[in-house]
Amino acid sequence: MDPLALTLIELGAVVFCLGLLARLAGRIGMSPIPLYLVGGLAFGAGGVVKLEGMQEFAHLSGEIGVILLLLMLGLEYTAAELVTGLRRSWQAGVLDLVLNFLPGAGLALLLGWGVVGAMVMGGVTYISSSGIAAKVITDLGRIGNRETPVVLSILVFEDLAMALYLPILTATLAGVGFLGGLTTVGISLAVVTLVLMVALRHGHRVSQAVHSENSEVFLLNLLGAALLVAGVASAMQVSAAVGAFMLGIAISGATAHSATRILEPLRDLFAAIFFVAFGLNTDPSTIPPVLGWALVLAVITAVTKMITGIWAGKRAGIARRGRFRAGAALIARGEFSIVIAGLAVTSGVVPDELAALATAYVLLMAILGPLAARYVEPLLQSVTRTAAVATQA
Repeated sequence: MDPLALTLIELGAVVFCLGLLARLAGRIGMSPIPLYLVGGLAFGAGGVVKLEGMQEFAHLSGEIGVILLLLMLGLEYTAAELVTGLRRSWQAGVLDLVLNFLPGAGLALLLGWGVVGAMVMGGVTYISSSGIAAKVITDLGRIGNRETPVVLSILVFEDLAMALYLPILTATLAGVGFLGGLTTVGISLAVVTLVLMVALRHGHRVSQAVHSENSEVFLLNLLGAALLVAGVASAMQVSAAVGAFMLGIAISGATAHSATRILEPLRDLFAAIFFVAFGLNTDPSTIPPVLGWALVLAVITAVTKMITGIWAGKRAGIARRGRFRAGAALIARGEFSIVIAGLAVTSGVVPDELAALATAYVLLMAILGPLAARYVEPLLQSVTRTAAVATQA
């Protein structure tokens, strides 16, 4: 068959199936990310049917998906909100980092994956899924709850930490030496600081540069600027994803809201392909040997995220139920964890088992997170009533 025809047929079938999976996820009230990953596993190396025609397109589309994910994440914050959130949440953020980075890093060292593997798995287990957390909070009607600002401030800290972590990880995976690594970190810090200063003082000018009343022009300006900034950042040995994230921060006000609205369908498409592409490159037969470790990590890091939310909620003077809701909202892992694992797998310096472990772990956490957020309060009430009855008896 003609290669172009094969690519179009495979791509059309995959995108159509993604729509069906997204519809199924919506009906059962869960994030579609686990289903996208399962779809990729089914049609990748070692799957039911191997798709070969769309491999190259899927790789490039996946890169664009990461850029759009991070761009729109940046659009959710202004520079002032980032700075304020950092001041308010740095203690909870540090606790979150320590409690949730160490389990993944420790397991990688235990499995003999070395320092690089530890750095990758630590990032996978550390960061919560902002997208899943935001959707769960909205779906459960908790936007106005007192614990929601605490959750968002921790997510802001995590996102800012990623702006520093990803360049370091990229340099490490590229085999850059110690001096080169210091240079990369220095450049990253300088870029982040510069963008925050520009966003604080001249964010309106950045917004004016990309804004247009014509939706077609606006979309082209946004997408072109994001890809350009991501490419320049990558050329400077700073993560392309971080470049897109910082561009999003620099765009503010009404322009940011309009940009979110106009980019959302495009992000959903390319992000879905990104998750499928990650699954395509993971052999399903490698998952059963690491599934037990994924379950162990899931249990440990669900508990550590609960501890983080409860501690942060207590410091903010939130009642007991609110503290547990805050902890449960942080449990889900998703897009960032797969981005980190994807960078590592692409580099070829980590074992294939790491991709399998990351996939199994994210599948578990993307399902467990929304369930925990939905049922933590009824469960807490049940436990409280049982304890009260036992005390009276």
